[in-house]
Amino acid sequence: MSKDYDAIIVGGRCAGAPTARLLAQKGYRVLVVDRASFPSDTLSTLVIHATGVAALRRWGLLDAVIATGCPPITTYSFDFGPVVISGTPHPHDGSSTAYAPRRTVLDTILLEAASRAGAEVREGFTVEDLVMEDGQVVGLRGHAQHGRSVEERARVVVGADGWSSRVARAVRPERYHEKPVLENAFYSFWSGLPVDGFRTTIRGDRAFAAIPTNDDLTLLLVGFPVRDAPAFKTDVEASYLAALEREPAFAARVRRARREARFAGGGVPNFFCTPYGPGWALVGDAGYTRDPVTAQGISDAFQDAELCATALDQVFDGGRSFDEAMAEYQQARDDRVLPIYEFTTQLATLDPPPAELQQLLAAAEGNQAAMDAFVSVTAGTMSPHAFFHPDHVASIFSSAAA
Repeated sequence: MSKDYDAIIVGGRCAGAPTARLLAQKGYRVLVVDRASFPSDTLSTLVIHATGVAALRRWGLLDAVIATGCPPITTYSFDFGPVVISGTPHPHDGSSTAYAPRRTVLDTILLEAASRAGAEVREGFTVEDLVMEDGQVVGLRGHAQHGRSVEERARVVVGADGWSSRVARAVRPERYHEKPVLENAFYSFWSGLPVDGFRTTIRGDRAFAAIPTNDDLTLLLVGFPVRDAPAFKTDVEASYLAALEREPAFAARVRRARREARFAGGGVPNFFCTPYGPGWALVGDAGYTRDPVTAQGISDAFQDAELCATALDQVFDGGRSFDEAMAEYQQARDDRVLPIYEFTTQLATLDPPPAELQQLLAAAEGNQAAMDAFVSVTAGTMSPHAFFHPDHVASIFSSAAA
């Protein structure tokens, strides 16, 4: 039977829209469906690190993001109390700059770009189920708001619908490197609270991050261990403000600022999924989810989109088998993100740093090259393996001793 589409993408945000755009640019017939109507907000730390910014530049979309008035982020800082590490990440494709646009802004830019490239976009569309034949996904059933159920078919259905993916629940991919929810985090947007760069403060088992975004607003997030979630959620506002009091000077600034939105947040599990199977694929958080403490989600989604679209292009043009191309996509994804996954999940416990790490951070403080290297780990421009390599660690201690 002839398929109506080459690919149906479920989810039109940071993973789905770029995947659709890249495939549509190759001339493939692509359908994107999303239950939201855009502009639409979603839970997010907003940060696009330099690696993700480079993708926007490759796609010709960076200027559109900058034109929204989203401020550039050129410095990252980690205030551990006794030690403060502040620096500029190593460049990626010539730039160290990050941005943190509101998702109402970013996702709309991405989805409109997919539509301009030739992808068909259906907003307000609810997926009811996948269509299976002989053990293979061949399409989906769903409906627009107040519309009748329709069936659409494709050579592949791509789940780009987040860590609780409807597509993943239907196909039940194998999970691995799995870890539980390690922390919860709640955030809101504040006016009158300007910050210079991406600022993270850790006080005991509470962490808060301040990130500048559109409209002169600052996203202010408070994280805490998952064991404290029931008590925290009994009064989110009081718990959030109490956590900030662990840094009194900053808490005083917040009291003078104005909260412009309700609190949003929660916790997410940590896992990898096998991102493909007969007639289906997963991209972004649907295939790999990690705690937001290092704000990797958007940049990872962009890079996943490029890897997945490249693999599907190789399949659609007959150059490689589906299993061969998609296995390479999975391997490339895992090789790239596993080191930062382990680093992220260690930070997300909000346990005190091991003594060895405390000594290393103390030695790095004031050494600009060492501090730039540390913040580069979070920015994705230096691997944790490279930073914690014995030779690099020895050079930091040697400089401190000198």
